[in-house]
Amino acid sequence: MAVVGGGPGGLYAAALLKRLAPDREVTVWERGAPDDTFGFGVVLSDETLGGIEHADPVVYEALKRDFVHWDDIDIVHRNTRQTSGGHRFAALGRRRLLEILHDRCHGLGVDLRPRTGAPPPDRLTETHDLVVAADGVRSATREAHRDVFRPHVTAHRCRYIWLAADFAFDAFRFEIAETEHGVMQLHGYPYAADASTVIVEMREEVWRAAGFDALDEAESTARCAKIFADALGGRPLRANKSAWTTFRTVVNERWSHGNLVLLGDAAHTAHFSIGSGTKLAVEDALALAACLQEQPTLGAALAAYEEERRPVVASTQRAAKASLEWFEDLDRYLDQPPRQFAFNLLTRSRRVTHDNLRLRDAEFTGSVEREFGCPPGTPPMFTPLRLRGLTLRNRVVVSPMDMYSATDGVPGDFHLVHLGARALGGAGLVMTEMVCVSPEGRITPGCAGLYTGRQGEAWRRITDFVHAEAPGTAIGVQLGHSGRKGSTRLMWEGMDEPLPDGNWPLVAPSPLPYKPGSQTPRELSRARLTDVREQFAAAGARAARAGFDLLELHCAHGYLLSGFLSPLTNHRTDAYGGSPEKRLRYPLEVFDAVREVWPAERPMTVRVSATDWAEGGTGAEEAVAIARAFAAHGADAVDVSTGQVVAGERPEFGRSYQTPYADRIRHEAGVPVIAVGAISSWDDVNSLILAGRTDLCALARPHLYDPHWTLHAAAEQGYDGPGAVWPAPYRAGSRPPRTGRTDAPRARLTLHERDQDA
Repeated sequence: MAVVGGGPGGLYAAALLKRLAPDREVTVWERGAPDDTFGFGVVLSDETLGGIEHADPVVYEALKRDFVHWDDIDIVHRNTRQTSGGHRFAALGRRRLLEILHDRCHGLGVDLRPRTGAPPPDRLTETHDLVVAADGVRSATREAHRDVFRPHVTAHRCRYIWLAADFAFDAFRFEIAETEHGVMQLHGYPYAADASTVIVEMREEVWRAAGFDALDEAESTARCAKIFADALGGRPLRANKSAWTTFRTVVNERWSHGNLVLLGDAAHTAHFSIGSGTKLAVEDALALAACLQEQPTLGAALAAYEEERRPVVASTQRAAKASLEWFEDLDRYLDQPPRQFAFNLLTRSRRVTHDNLRLRDAEFTGSVEREFGCPPGTPPMFTPLRLRGLTLRNRVVVSPMDMYSATDGVPGDFHLVHLGARALGGAGLVMTEMVCVSPEGRITPGCAGLYTGRQGEAWRRITDFVHAEAPGTAIGVQLGHSGRKGSTRLMWEGMDEPLPDGNWPLVAPSPLPYKPGSQTPRELSRARLTDVREQFAAAGARAARAGFDLLELHCAHGYLLSGFLSPLTNHRTDAYGGSPEKRLRYPLEVFDAVREVWPAERPMTVRVSATDWAEGGTGAEEAVAIARAFAAHGADAVDVSTGQVVAGERPEFGRSYQTPYADRIRHEAGVPVIAVGAISSWDDVNSLILAGRTDLCALARPHLYDPHWTLHAAAEQGYDGPGAVWPAPYRAGSRPPRTGRTDAPRARLTLHERDQDA
């Protein structure tokens, strides 16, 4: 077996492969010397250490003797230090880690070949049963077969440099420096009793403005020490082949090719701000060795290795991306209150959450809650929010969900039960599905409408029920027009598929079908633009008479108004197409028309797709401009969704994956936002609200699973206050029911085996 690369991942893989089968011939090629290394300290988690202990106690015991441990994280910003404890870090010097792994490899009989370049990959694969490419982010082995592995390498917007200080920080330290050139940050942590890693990072434009691009290693090191003199206590920094670099995220479509397999940074990278590079490589080595033992063939083993590790790596990379983007956009949060800023930093990757942090450090989390304005014993999600004349008693929204269960646009008993049940379930705001402004504006024959008086009366029945039986719960209506995505089957019969018969003609900004096989819409003429605008206004007036508390204009997901906003769907050459300002014109005209008939004291929101997830489409920067424009016209909040604009989109799904777009709009456009998209737990809601990333959280599927999701969230957190009021008939259910037997006798005595034998 051949291992290319003598870093921690490659060495540990070699040691495990040899230990599990001593008759294997394992050779490690490494171009550098045994003690060559970049960086200084390595952080490993308890989970990773547990895996090492189980797989190789010798390595674990050697590591344990050299680890330094600490619990605290310090965040220093504007001369204020916030400390959070209970985080349990363990670190040691990277050079010492390599020494331990070298010693273990020597002891097991691994053939180590330092200062020796590996033979070409094709030669290795011919002469060895297995070749492990652990040769790092710039893997030559991977590049030799890039047509098979299909790597995607993404460079990011910050420059950073690895340095060290000859003293030990007493915590993991984040320090923010606001300089005349821009924001810079220090990441520091101890890795020995007398040494710490120090990483200095800043945006590329800040790095250039500060002149670092013209400085050599020694000059850069001295300059960083001067900028962060307070954090260092005036002490110097030292370098070790340190150079300013840009982090690159590596993703490969495949991890193996024949008997060649990628491991560690050759297969994937995760930003240093979540400390996962070495951790992932070591865990890769553990999984690869285990799969080789468990599977009957090499092919099966490599497939099992990738199947096991890929989801873990993908999750870590999503967390790392969220973390690195947080630091890239650090200046967005500088004006947050000190404790909220610290909480935001700690929860940036979404791996650390409100509940998790409360368990680690209840005092710190409590101080953040008090600064935020949470009354004693009140989770952040149960604090009120005022929008214009409407006060929502908590931050939970039942997201609009098309039910496709209306007849001739009239909501019936199903809608009464569906929306009524969720109103009784405790959410602060319950939203209808997209309610269409005309028969031609329906998505399917089952869509609800507000284009007739009968429909308005049916909605009034529902709003009356909510206001009478769930007092304190607001109900909102979402108005929209399907545009080119109309005249389709019910979702469960074929989503976005045209009706087999009974189709109605479609209209859109431009005559572009949604996907192959879809109906081609007619381009809206000037006269028809006026007609549709008046349909929206008439529906808004009916919504007001129907008793809705809030109105949302649907400008997302590729429906009619969204179609005007995206350059992928708006190819007009008149006053309503072309530049972003022209593409905004018609949606703003519709918004103004509805706002004019909508009662002044009631809030109005707008839902947007903040990205089309497609090349050439709307992106985050333009979404901020769109949000600003709607806010300037009187929108009280922006409901920030993404995608569904073009059929060929490539969304990056994951937990809370759309929240960063809401976060950006909230801070850059200065408008309240509603976050949506894979927010599934009350812990997520508390975390997002308390960090200041959103003002409200809209949840869809959780409310389909549990109509009383909000009340159950209150019960699970032990909260019983005005933010979550149980209806009187349901109050007996405000505590979780007991499950299983409770009358079994307790175990009082445990006998040792020899006592039992006796």
